[in-house]
Order: sequence, then structure tokens, then C-alpha cells
Amino acid sequence: MPLNCGIVGLPNVGKSTIFNALTSAKAQAANYPFCTIDPNTGVVTVPDTRLDRITAFVKPKSIVPTTMEFIDIAGLVEGASKGEGLGNQFLGHIRATDAILHVVRCFADPEVVHVAGGVNPLHDIDIINTELLLADLDTVEKRHAKTEKLAKNPSADHKIKTEHAALVKLKAALEAGKPARTADLTDEERPYTRDLHLITAKPMLYVANVDESGLNGPNPWVDVVEQRASEEGSQVVRICGAMESEIAQLEPAERTEFLKEMGLEEPGLNRLIHAAYALLNLITYFTAGVQEVRAWTILRGTKAPGAAGVIHTDFEKGFIKADCYHCDDLFKYGSEQAVKEKGLLRSEGKEYVVRDGDILFFKFNV
Repeated sequence: MPLNCGIVGLPNVGKSTIFNALTSAKAQAANYPFCTIDPNTGVVTVPDTRLDRITAFVKPKSIVPTTMEFIDIAGLVEGASKGEGLGNQFLGHIRATDAILHVVRCFADPEVVHVAGGVNPLHDIDIINTELLLADLDTVEKRHAKTEKLAKNPSADHKIKTEHAALVKLKAALEAGKPARTADLTDEERPYTRDLHLITAKPMLYVANVDESGLNGPNPWVDVVEQRASEEGSQVVRICGAMESEIAQLEPAERTEFLKEMGLEEPGLNRLIHAAYALLNLITYFTAGVQEVRAWTILRGTKAPGAAGVIHTDFEKGFIKADCYHCDDLFKYGSEQAVKEKGLLRSEGKEYVVRDGDILFFKFNV
């Protein structure tokens, strides 16, 4: 899937540290603003215990997990929408992403400079969100000015009137300090706004970057971030970027022992990846055979032919049917044959909506 998440935030909040841990890449992380200028891109394996469990039953020759893409974008500063701190360039990078992970600093460390002089998560959030809103408002106002005159013309066609109605709603929301995604657009109006590539129309997840003491214990800074996110209808993932960076460097056996000592079941990065996956409205289906067990990513709501097309366009063009059962049934009964004997292996047609965890075998004719 070409979908990706852009990691944003003020300078020195831990974006590159988290990105490095996520991707084991080498995005430069340093204690000064604008360390990252060009965006860094990394492809990350999506952790999924179901893949391992399917493999245990099928015993294939190879295993291929699914992946997603993260982009580390340079820190924004106040005035970015007016070009401050290379703001226009950075805003353009955000505009090219599908979802936003907003990293907020929720730890105190005199050794790590804070551009605002002190830790204040709500202040940081307001700076970023305001800049994104102002950038979008500028975009919408320019388009609105062009369509308003056309829409007032008695002979204006339905398309122009529909687009203008959508722009009026977007402009009102942004002027009220609300993101574009909160504008009450109809299904008919929404397509007319897609080419605007509005930043605040993208789904957003807050990433509260804490120190080790704030990972499981009380943290008033995280509390205020969670309250703000709740008001916006967003989610928060708490993560210790510094510790995750250490975990990422460990060998698998050492990593397991370290997590056990810390009282953790899995790295915080796993939770972040899963949250980002859900933010993009993605699900996973599997193909399973003796040659290969593989996870595939699709958008929730995708029908069987579209899911087949992720493997190869010919599969979608020549789609006939899909033999289908759920991985939970495999785990319960122990083999595909047993699932079949229970009547749980089905043949589904073109209108079947694929579920998360389905195991599919496509039949097609080119």
C-alpha cells in the first residue's frame, strides 16, 4: 500500500529519535533545531502475531509480513505558514502524507534544549495546529475566492455550486480554529475538496514522548495531551523514545529479556505502529500455502476483487471468486482441512467485503 504517516512536531521533541527506532534508519538526531531538513523515509514491518501462528500450522518455505511507511519531517516553528524556519517547504512535505503523527514532548531534561524555553505540551500543540490551520485556510480562501463569483451566477452548473458549498463549510471550520476534517461535508461535496490536499483534513494521532518514569506512572503532561486529543476526537500513544531507541539496538533474545525486566509485553513502537495502521484505516488479510505465508494490507471496506488487485492487477481484472476462511478458525481447529470439514471455508464473490484476519485464495482468469 502506498499510504504513509508523517511524523511532525516542534524541533527537539524526539521525532527523529522515534523514527530511528521505528525504522532502524539513520535519520540524524541532534540537540539543535532544524537538524532534519529533508524528510527521511522508512518502511516498517507491521508486527502481527497472527502471521507467526498461521506459519506454525502451514509450515511454509517463506514468510512475508506486511509493511507501512513513515516519514520524519523537519520540526515546524511558529510562523511556519508564513515561511518561518523553512516552513513552506516543510508544510509541503506534510501535505504529501496520508496521516499525521504529532510528537509532543512530555518529559523534562535540562540537557535537551526546548525551543520554547520549557516543557508545555498544550503550547506546543497549539503552535503546530495553528500553523497547519493557517496554511489550510490560505489554500481554502484562494479557491473560495475563485468559485464564489462563479457560484453566484444563475447559470452556474451543479458542480460549481457543490464545490462552493464545500468550501464555505471548510472556511467556516478553519476560521473557527477547527481542523478541516471536522467540517460537515456531504458525500457529494467531499470529492471536490480532495485536490486541495488540506493538511488538517488528514487523520492525526498524538505521540506523547515521555521519559522512563512517565511511561507507566502518572504524568500530568500526558494528561493534558489526552484531554486535548479527546476534545478533538483523536487518540494518544504514550512512548519513551529514548528507551525505544535502546531496545531497537538489542538482539531479539536481549530485547525479550529487557522488556520482561521492564514489565512490558512488547515494545512501545509496536503499539505506535498498530495505532498508525488503524489511523490509516488499514486491515490485513493473509494468503497461506506451503510456498509462502504472506500478509497483505488493504483499506477497511475493500471488496474481494480489490484485495486480489493488491497482489497483482490481473487478479482483480480476471477475478472469479475467493476461497475464504478466518485465521481464528484455523487457530481453533488446527488445519485448513478441519476448517473445511466444519463448513467454515467459503467461496465468496465480487461483493464480498474482506475482513481483517481473513485467509484468502483467489481464483481468476486472464
